[in-house]
Amino acid sequence: MSFQLTTPGWLLPARHCVSPHCDERPGGEISLLVVHCISLPPGRFGESYIDDLFMGRLDPAADPYFADIHQLRVSAHCLIRRDGELVQYVPFERRAWHAGLSRFDGRERCNDFSVGIELEGTDTGDYTDAQYRVLAAVTTALMQAYTAITPERITGHSDIAPGRKTDPGPGFDWARFRAML
Repeated sequence: MSFQLTTPGWLLPARHCVSPHCDERPGGEISLLVVHCISLPPGRFGESYIDDLFMGRLDPAADPYFADIHQLRVSAHCLIRRDGELVQYVPFERRAWHAGLSRFDGRERCNDFSVGIELEGTDTGDYTDAQYRVLAAVTTALMQAYTAITPERITGHSDIAPGRKTDPGPGFDWARFRAML
C-alpha cells in the first residue's frame, strides 16, 4: 500500500472532506507527526460524526454527548478508520487544529509545525491491523515529502499535552508501528 502526495499537500488515494477548521501554517515548517485517536460518540465506530465534527456540522441533537462538543472548531489532517479507510480534511501545507495547548522538544504550539493523524478508536482500546498498515504507509509518504519528520519526531498527543490528553493510549503499539516504517 502506498500513497502519493500531490501539490498542495493532499494524499491520493484518500477520501477528501475539506475542513474549514484550519489556517495558514506560520513559516511553513512541517517537522512533527502527532498520532491521536477519536471516536464519536466515545467507543462507537463507523459513523459519520467525526467527519461532521471536523467539518463544523455536528448536530448537537444527534447524541447527548454532542451537546458539549458540537461548537468546537477542531480538525486533523487525516483520519484512519477501523477498516483502514483514509480520510483527509486539511492539506499538509495548512495548519490543522488538532494539538491544542502543546509542547514538543521545548517548542510550544505544535499545530504550527506538525501533522495530526487521528486513528478511529479509544485511548483504552487496541487498533486494527488495517490502521497500522495505512498509518505506516501515510507516515512513509510524509517522511519522504517532509524530510524533517524523522522517527524521533513522531509522537502521541499524550506526549505533547501530558496531563491533558491520553491518546493514542496504551493500546497503541509503538514498537509495531515503528518497525513498519
